[in-house]
Amino acid sequence: MNSLDMPQLLALAAALGWASGVRLYLVVLLTGLAGYLGWIPLPSGLQLLAHPVVLAASGFMVFVEFFADKIPGLDSIWDMVHTAIRIPAGAALAAGVFGADHAAMALVAALLGGGFAATAHAAKATTRAAINTSPEPFTNVGASLVEDTAVPVGLWLAVAHPLVFGLLFIAVLVLSVWLIRKSWRFLKSLFGRVARIFSGRSDPGVVPAFQLKKNPPGDSSNV
Repeated sequence: MNSLDMPQLLALAAALGWASGVRLYLVVLLTGLAGYLGWIPLPSGLQLLAHPVVLAASGFMVFVEFFADKIPGLDSIWDMVHTAIRIPAGAALAAGVFGADHAAMALVAALLGGGFAATAHAAKATTRAAINTSPEPFTNVGASLVEDTAVPVGLWLAVAHPLVFGLLFIAVLVLSVWLIRKSWRFLKSLFGRVARIFSGRSDPGVVPAFQLKKNPPGDSSNV
Protein backbone atom coordinates (compact mmCIF):
# COMPACT_ATOMS: atom_id res chain seq x y z
CA MET A 1 0.00 0.00 0.00
CA ASN A 2 1.25 3.45 -0.88
CA SER A 3 0.93 6.16 1.75
CA LEU A 4 -1.59 8.95 1.30
CA ASP A 5 -0.26 12.15 -0.25
CA MET A 6 -0.81 15.63 1.21
CA PRO A 7 -4.01 16.48 -0.75
CA GLN A 8 -5.52 13.18 0.40
CA LEU A 9 -4.49 13.81 4.00
CA LEU A 10 -5.98 17.31 3.99
CA ALA A 11 -9.20 16.09 2.40
CA LEU A 12 -9.41 13.15 4.80
CA ALA A 13 -8.94 15.41 7.83
CA ALA A 14 -11.72 17.71 6.61
CA ALA A 15 -13.99 14.75 5.82
CA LEU A 16 -13.45 13.14 9.22
CA GLY A 17 -14.16 16.40 11.02
CA TRP A 18 -17.31 17.19 9.04
CA ALA A 19 -18.69 13.65 8.99
CA SER A 20 -18.19 13.28 12.75
CA GLY A 21 -20.77 16.02 13.23
CA VAL A 22 -23.29 13.94 11.31
CA ARG A 23 -22.52 10.25 12.00
CA LEU A 24 -19.61 9.90 14.41
CA TYR A 25 -19.89 6.15 14.99
CA LEU A 26 -20.25 5.42 11.28
CA VAL A 27 -17.10 7.47 10.63
CA VAL A 28 -15.14 5.47 13.22
CA LEU A 29 -16.44 2.16 11.86
CA LEU A 30 -15.80 2.90 8.18
CA THR A 31 -12.34 4.37 8.81
CA GLY A 32 -11.38 1.43 11.01
CA LEU A 33 -12.67 -1.11 8.48
CA ALA A 34 -10.78 0.61 5.66
CA GLY A 35 -7.57 0.17 7.60
CA TYR A 36 -8.34 -3.33 8.90
CA LEU A 37 -9.19 -4.67 5.44
CA GLY A 38 -6.25 -2.93 3.81
CA TRP A 39 -8.30 -0.61 1.61
CA ILE A 40 -6.24 2.45 2.61
CA PRO A 41 -3.06 2.90 4.67
CA LEU A 42 -4.31 4.57 7.83
CA PRO A 43 -2.06 7.26 9.30
CA SER A 44 -0.45 6.25 12.60
CA GLY A 45 -2.81 8.47 14.56
CA LEU A 46 -5.84 6.58 13.22
CA GLN A 47 -4.59 2.99 13.33
CA LEU A 48 -6.25 2.38 16.67
CA LEU A 49 -9.60 2.60 14.88
CA ALA A 50 -8.78 -0.70 13.14
CA HIS A 51 -8.55 -2.60 16.43
CA PRO A 52 -11.23 -5.35 16.60
CA VAL A 53 -12.60 -4.05 19.92
CA VAL A 54 -13.02 -0.54 18.51
CA LEU A 55 -14.66 -1.99 15.39
CA ALA A 56 -17.10 -4.02 17.49
CA ALA A 57 -18.00 -1.08 19.74
CA SER A 58 -18.44 1.36 16.86
CA GLY A 59 -20.45 -1.22 14.91
CA PHE A 60 -22.85 -1.64 17.82
CA MET A 61 -23.29 2.12 18.16
CA VAL A 62 -23.89 2.45 14.41
CA PHE A 63 -26.71 -0.09 14.76
CA VAL A 64 -28.26 1.85 17.66
CA GLU A 65 -27.90 5.25 15.98
CA PHE A 66 -29.35 4.00 12.69
CA PHE A 67 -32.72 3.42 14.33
CA ALA A 68 -32.60 6.20 16.94
CA ASP A 69 -31.97 8.77 14.22
CA LYS A 70 -35.13 7.80 12.33
CA ILE A 71 -37.63 8.24 15.17
CA PRO A 72 -39.03 11.82 15.30
CA GLY A 73 -38.28 13.43 18.64
CA LEU A 74 -35.82 10.77 19.72
CA ASP A 75 -33.44 11.92 16.99
CA SER A 76 -33.38 15.45 18.44
CA ILE A 77 -32.71 14.10 21.93
CA TRP A 78 -29.92 11.96 20.46
CA ASP A 79 -28.43 15.03 18.76
CA MET A 80 -28.64 17.04 21.99
CA VAL A 81 -26.79 14.36 23.96
CA HIS A 82 -24.11 14.06 21.28
CA THR A 83 -23.35 17.78 21.14
CA ALA A 84 -20.62 17.21 23.72
CA ILE A 85 -19.31 14.11 21.90
CA ARG A 86 -19.28 14.76 18.16
CA ILE A 87 -17.40 18.06 18.16
CA PRO A 88 -14.33 17.03 20.24
CA ALA A 89 -14.31 13.64 18.50
CA GLY A 90 -14.26 15.36 15.11
CA ALA A 91 -11.31 17.48 16.26
CA ALA A 92 -9.46 14.41 17.55
CA LEU A 93 -10.02 12.38 14.38
CA ALA A 94 -8.90 15.24 12.14
CA ALA A 95 -5.76 15.70 14.26
CA GLY A 96 -5.08 11.95 14.09
CA VAL A 97 -4.61 12.21 10.33
CA PHE A 98 -1.27 13.97 10.91
CA GLY A 99 -0.35 12.56 14.34
CA ALA A 100 2.53 13.51 16.62
CA ASP A 101 5.07 13.63 13.76
CA HIS A 102 3.43 16.79 12.41
CA ALA A 103 2.38 18.61 15.57
CA ALA A 104 1.65 21.95 13.93
CA MET A 105 -0.51 20.40 11.19
CA ALA A 106 -2.25 18.22 13.76
CA LEU A 107 -3.16 21.29 15.83
CA VAL A 108 -4.49 23.14 12.79
CA ALA A 109 -6.44 20.03 11.75
CA ALA A 110 -7.92 19.73 15.24
CA LEU A 111 -9.11 23.34 15.22
CA LEU A 112 -10.59 23.11 11.74
CA GLY A 113 -11.96 19.60 12.29
CA GLY A 114 -13.75 20.71 15.44
CA GLY A 115 -15.19 23.68 13.59
CA PHE A 116 -16.37 21.51 10.70
CA ALA A 117 -17.92 19.02 13.13
CA ALA A 118 -19.70 21.84 14.99
CA THR A 119 -21.07 23.26 11.72
CA ALA A 120 -22.30 19.88 10.51
CA HIS A 121 -23.80 19.03 13.89
CA ALA A 122 -25.60 22.39 14.17
CA ALA A 123 -27.00 22.06 10.64
CA LYS A 124 -28.16 18.51 11.32
CA ALA A 125 -29.68 19.24 14.73
CA THR A 126 -31.55 22.42 13.77
CA THR A 127 -32.79 21.03 10.46
CA ARG A 128 -34.04 17.80 12.02
CA ALA A 129 -35.73 19.74 14.84
CA ALA A 130 -37.54 21.85 12.23
CA ILE A 131 -38.53 18.73 10.28
CA ASN A 132 -39.91 17.16 13.46
CA THR A 133 -42.57 19.87 13.69
CA SER A 134 -44.29 18.08 10.81
CA PRO A 135 -46.59 15.21 11.93
CA GLU A 136 -45.55 12.91 9.07
CA PRO A 137 -42.41 10.76 9.68
CA PHE A 138 -41.33 10.27 6.06
CA THR A 139 -39.35 13.51 5.71
CA ASN A 140 -37.45 12.66 8.88
CA VAL A 141 -36.57 9.17 7.63
CA GLY A 142 -35.60 10.55 4.23
CA ALA A 143 -33.26 13.13 5.78
CA SER A 144 -31.69 10.44 7.95
CA LEU A 145 -31.07 8.17 4.94
CA VAL A 146 -29.43 11.07 3.08
CA GLU A 147 -27.05 11.50 6.02
CA ASP A 148 -26.37 7.75 6.09
CA THR A 149 -25.33 7.95 2.44
CA ALA A 150 -23.45 11.27 2.53
CA VAL A 151 -20.93 10.12 5.15
CA PRO A 152 -19.44 7.09 3.31
CA VAL A 153 -19.54 8.95 -0.01
CA GLY A 154 -17.71 11.91 1.52
CA LEU A 155 -15.03 9.72 3.09
CA TRP A 156 -14.50 7.83 -0.17
CA LEU A 157 -14.23 11.03 -2.22
CA ALA A 158 -11.70 12.49 0.22
CA VAL A 159 -9.29 9.63 -0.50
CA ALA A 160 -10.14 8.76 -4.10
CA HIS A 161 -10.80 12.26 -5.50
CA PRO A 162 -9.62 14.91 -3.02
CA LEU A 163 -10.06 17.81 -5.46
CA VAL A 164 -13.68 16.88 -6.21
CA PHE A 165 -14.26 16.44 -2.50
CA GLY A 166 -12.80 19.91 -1.82
CA LEU A 167 -15.19 21.59 -4.25
CA LEU A 168 -18.21 19.71 -2.93
CA PHE A 169 -17.10 20.34 0.65
CA ILE A 170 -17.15 24.11 0.15
CA ALA A 171 -20.67 23.85 -1.27
CA VAL A 172 -21.78 21.70 1.68
CA LEU A 173 -20.38 24.21 4.18
CA VAL A 174 -22.29 27.05 2.50
CA LEU A 175 -25.46 24.93 2.48
CA SER A 176 -24.96 24.06 6.15
CA VAL A 177 -24.71 27.71 7.18
CA TRP A 178 -27.85 28.49 5.17
CA LEU A 179 -29.74 25.58 6.78
CA ILE A 180 -28.69 26.67 10.27
CA ARG A 181 -29.98 30.22 9.71
CA LYS A 182 -33.19 29.09 8.01
CA SER A 183 -34.02 26.38 10.55
CA TRP A 184 -33.15 28.57 13.54
CA ARG A 185 -35.42 31.38 12.34
CA PHE A 186 -38.25 28.90 11.85
CA LEU A 187 -37.77 27.34 15.28
CA LYS A 188 -37.45 30.75 16.96
CA SER A 189 -40.71 31.89 15.35
CA LEU A 190 -42.44 28.62 16.32
CA PHE A 191 -41.28 28.80 19.95
CA GLY A 192 -42.39 32.43 20.10
CA ARG A 193 -45.90 31.55 18.93
CA VAL A 194 -46.14 28.68 21.41
CA ALA A 195 -44.98 30.95 24.24
CA ARG A 196 -47.61 33.57 23.33
CA ILE A 197 -50.36 30.94 23.24
CA PHE A 198 -49.48 29.55 26.68
CA SER A 199 -49.13 33.04 28.14
CA GLY A 200 -52.63 33.97 27.03
CA ARG A 201 -51.52 36.59 24.52
CA SER A 202 -53.00 36.68 21.05
CA ASP A 203 -51.14 35.03 18.24
CA PRO A 204 -50.52 37.58 15.44
CA GLY A 205 -50.63 34.73 12.94
CA VAL A 206 -54.30 34.04 13.78
CA VAL A 207 -57.14 36.42 12.84
CA PRO A 208 -59.38 37.08 15.90
CA ALA A 209 -62.91 35.64 15.69
CA PHE A 210 -64.60 38.98 16.31
CA GLN A 211 -62.77 40.47 13.32
CA LEU A 212 -63.97 37.67 11.08
CA LYS A 213 -67.55 38.37 12.18
CA LYS A 214 -67.16 42.09 11.68
CA ASN A 215 -65.52 41.72 8.26
CA PRO A 216 -66.99 38.90 6.13
CA PRO A 217 -64.51 36.49 4.52
CA GLY A 218 -65.01 38.13 1.13
CA ASP A 219 -64.21 41.60 2.50
CA SER A 220 -60.87 42.91 1.28
CA SER A 221 -60.14 44.35 4.74
CA ASN A 222 -59.44 40.82 5.98
CA VAL A 223 -56.45 40.56 3.64
